[in-house]
Amino acid sequence: MNVDDLYWQAKHYGGISPRLVNVLLEDGQLELLIQAAAERGEWFCAETSARELCKAGDFQRALAVMEPFVAIGWSPARWATADIMLQAGRTEQALELVRPDETGRESEHACRRFAELLVKAGRVDEAIALLTPHIDGWLLPVLVELTEGQDRDERVLELIAPLAQRVRNARAEGRWRDDAWDAQEREAQVLERAGRVEQAIRTLGADIAAGRFLTQNTLTAYAELLVRHGRIEALRELGTGKHSGVALPHYAQALENDRRVEEAEAILRQFIGSAEYPDRFRWALIELLARQGRLSEAVEVGRPTFDYHDAWLLEGVIHLLYGAGRLDDALAILDERSAEFVEEHPSWFTSNRLWLLGEAGRYEEALAYAATRPADQYGLTETVARLLEKSGRLEEAISLLRASGSERPSELAELLIRQGRAADAIAGMPSLSALHEAARRREAATEATRSPDEPPFQGLSGGSCDRVTCRHGTFT
Repeated sequence: MNVDDLYWQAKHYGGISPRLVNVLLEDGQLELLIQAAAERGEWFCAETSARELCKAGDFQRALAVMEPFVAIGWSPARWATADIMLQAGRTEQALELVRPDETGRESEHACRRFAELLVKAGRVDEAIALLTPHIDGWLLPVLVELTEGQDRDERVLELIAPLAQRVRNARAEGRWRDDAWDAQEREAQVLERAGRVEQAIRTLGADIAAGRFLTQNTLTAYAELLVRHGRIEALRELGTGKHSGVALPHYAQALENDRRVEEAEAILRQFIGSAEYPDRFRWALIELLARQGRLSEAVEVGRPTFDYHDAWLLEGVIHLLYGAGRLDDALAILDERSAEFVEEHPSWFTSNRLWLLGEAGRYEEALAYAATRPADQYGLTETVARLLEKSGRLEEAISLLRASGSERPSELAELLIRQGRAADAIAGMPSLSALHEAARRREAATEATRSPDEPPFQGLSGGSCDRVTCRHGTFT
């Protein structure tokens, strides 16, 4: 076990990945996770097993799991240990273990983590004081989140107010960015949770009307606020005016919530038919029709976009059809795509088609199709192994993964776990140091062949990137 390997594992999900850890946990293999943490130095196993031990009230054993990681200077283990101590009632010891010094208080990340512990310990005012010097940026939403339900809304509003005002003034001062760009929506969020809904709507609405905001997120936050409180007339003005691209779907949602489905459908169809960029409204109508049980009509709304480069509406429709059990219809839509589309999206098309065929139980057809694809297509070997497993050809699946020289050994391990062979699965995993070294060699080889004009390699370094090609999970 060494810190360098642990950094690599945490960055690339190498070794026994969080996904594989969850599979083991679901299989009831907590003791195997504890063993892997101790004997193999697997951080994700240690982190999860300690959490599970705390749930069972076994704090001493959880601390023992963390001890060797703390001993080598692995910072996440020190923070995890403090959290365990806090749960065990050892509050002062927990806080002293990770309390940042003056230099540490300059670190936003350290302040965030310590503030989280302080809130858990009931020391909310100390947490607010710690975060206050850093809220002019990404820690502002952290402050809002940590103080929810802590009876500190007025204090938080006092801190946000000058930041929100500065953002309001930005455009008039010729500025188009501000580190506290989300201060207005955070102010409205705290006002809303404090029960001051009218003030939240009035304040944020005035900023939107006057154009005193910097990002689309603020506009979206205002529309969502209106939806939550059923302000349909305000949404109509917002959604059918100059901000329709963002707010119209929210107006339609509010109409639907008010059981005015026909009006919601009509306004969406109107904009799809007349707007300069109609596709931004199609998904809202597709979802509306799907919720009304009119999935075939929803498909037709998306159909004009199915050959677009980004394929995002196509994928969304496929998932809706899958959720409705209409696998043949989803496959038919895929198979309608042109040869040019398939050539442009080879991995996406293949993984989706194999996923749907597998879900439909058409394993032999899926395997025959897989045999027509390039053997080196990313993720194909693992997908074929899963199809073999599901079709009852387990030994073929295992042999395929073992012979492939797969850079993702967690695929084989997961298959073995599903077959009740968890101990064999972990025993067969390469060590963390071996995986890290193999990743270094691959990166060096890639860098050696890189053109001087190409950017440096920023890939996943052979980590356990579980089923990246097939975004749909496993076959059921």
